[in-house]
Amino acid sequence: MAMHSPVRRSRPRRDVDGVVLLDKPVGMTSNEALQQVKHWYQARKAGHTGSLDRTASGMLPLCLGEATKFSSYLLEADKHYVATCRLGIQTTTGDGAGEIVATRPVPPIAQVQLERALQRFLGKIEQVPPMFSAIKHQGQRLYELAYQGIEVERAPRAVVIHELELLRMEGAEFELRIVCSKGTYIRTLAQDIGESLGCGGHVNALRRTGAGPFREQEMIPLARLETLAGQGLAALDACLLGMDALLREAPAVELADSVAYYFRQGQPVVVPHAPTRGSVRIYGNAGRFLGVGEVLDDGRIAPRRLVNIE
Repeated sequence: MAMHSPVRRSRPRRDVDGVVLLDKPVGMTSNEALQQVKHWYQARKAGHTGSLDRTASGMLPLCLGEATKFSSYLLEADKHYVATCRLGIQTTTGDGAGEIVATRPVPPIAQVQLERALQRFLGKIEQVPPMFSAIKHQGQRLYELAYQGIEVERAPRAVVIHELELLRMEGAEFELRIVCSKGTYIRTLAQDIGESLGCGGHVNALRRTGAGPFREQEMIPLARLETLAGQGLAALDACLLGMDALLREAPAVELADSVAYYFRQGQPVVVPHAPTRGSVRIYGNAGRFLGVGEVLDDGRIAPRRLVNIE
């Protein structure tokens, strides 16, 4: 794709609210992608919903304006990946960008044997986070310590692998489709699968294909956004999803104007035939998104995150 000019901080900013489902290219950090898209949209405020490695491509939902209030709901959501893994080679980072630290012979492995090994990683498992990660240790990111050659002990963390499907196997390389909980490190998963087979391994290529309610076919490539940016803000705005898209999987509740008034004042309200538990999307009579509510034990709906609307 074309080279991007440096982001100019002097460009006018505007209030724009919504979600961009970006297809992040390999070689770009999540923050670099965010800043570029924020610049094109001339947005005053923007944030992402969980970073994606520089070496990975795929879904990076970006929140503009008021949508940033709801980004935490996607941070907690399950993620979908397609990963290409290489057996027999271990790297410092667990992916192809790291230096090779060990090579081991790969024994003959039949497809049924690999599929049997994968079954052991389904469900709730524990992972030791990699040193090349953004987790903090005594105020410093682990990757900052790793670049200094420092390794510290990391406590295992529980994650859940919901689905683990073998898509392809060719010699020492295989491809997986993965659905997992937040906080799962695919690099660590590939290394652990390799260790279970007695030869180690790493991730050759990684693509995130889904996050929460969003799927691959909804993504917009960065190059496409660049083209639209040349056509003007209206063309870019046509790609925006509404703020409520982040809560697609939550039930919707519509409030009468009189009830919506009290809800927006921060008061729990009674809504006939409302869901009995969990988070709900709240709309006014005209279908305008008001924010997120939580069903209380007594059945009332209390405001949790509200949109700042005039």
